[in-house]
Amino acid sequence: MREVNELIDVEDPAWPLLTQELSGSDVPVEVLPGDAGTGRATLLQLQVSARSNLGGTVLNCGGLLVDDGWLRIFGSPRGAEPEALPGLAEVNAMPPVFDPAWSPGAGLVIAHDVLGGVFTLNGGNPRAAGRPGEPGEILYFAPEALGWTALGAGHSAWLSWILSGGLEEFYGAVRWDGWRNEVSALNGRQGLSFFPPLWSAEARQDLRATSRRAVPMAELLGLSRDSCRQLAGTDPGFLGAA
Repeated sequence: MREVNELIDVEDPAWPLLTQELSGSDVPVEVLPGDAGTGRATLLQLQVSARSNLGGTVLNCGGLLVDDGWLRIFGSPRGAEPEALPGLAEVNAMPPVFDPAWSPGAGLVIAHDVLGGVFTLNGGNPRAAGRPGEPGEILYFAPEALGWTALGAGHSAWLSWILSGGLEEFYGAVRWDGWRNEVSALNGRQGLSFFPPLWSAEARQDLRATSRRAVPMAELLGLSRDSCRQLAGTDPGFLGAA
């Protein structure tokens, strides 16, 4: 086990370069203020260093709101407002104090989108967890497909893809006229529930035939997991605690 100072005091920390990438991106990204104590504790529990983009994000900011909150990348937020974006530690149900026996299991949830989609960093044995991809690869749980897809990239490449505009094509089929205004009105713990659901034939044929309402993200994730069990006969596993 590495002590927290070993994880923080590294050569070539990722955050300075990442802030340059953020400031140079044409994609709207809000960097939320972070809490230093929470960041240090989360870094220690994860045992990742500040040399990585994951470590740099967790240590230095409260999270990233991409495209007016369409995508929420978790960090270590300041304060405890009930409607604020949760932190990576909360979303992954990390222990309140360091526990060397804890692990993220099948994967570490690193981001949610407003639809209830989940981005996860694959764990060490995806096959045993019933998930695709390789260890350390980013997976996406798609609520319209009720399943996981391997994205063929690690965390740093995934984040660079987002900042270069990759979400525009990725979500093109499930974005509607006026989505930005609707999404920006949500708080950090809400998502959008569709009726008929995104996985339905009606929604797939014409998204304009659906209605939407704001719901707690925990409710949205629970609905996705239940739908997966009932319709696909499989359990997608942990989708995040928030």
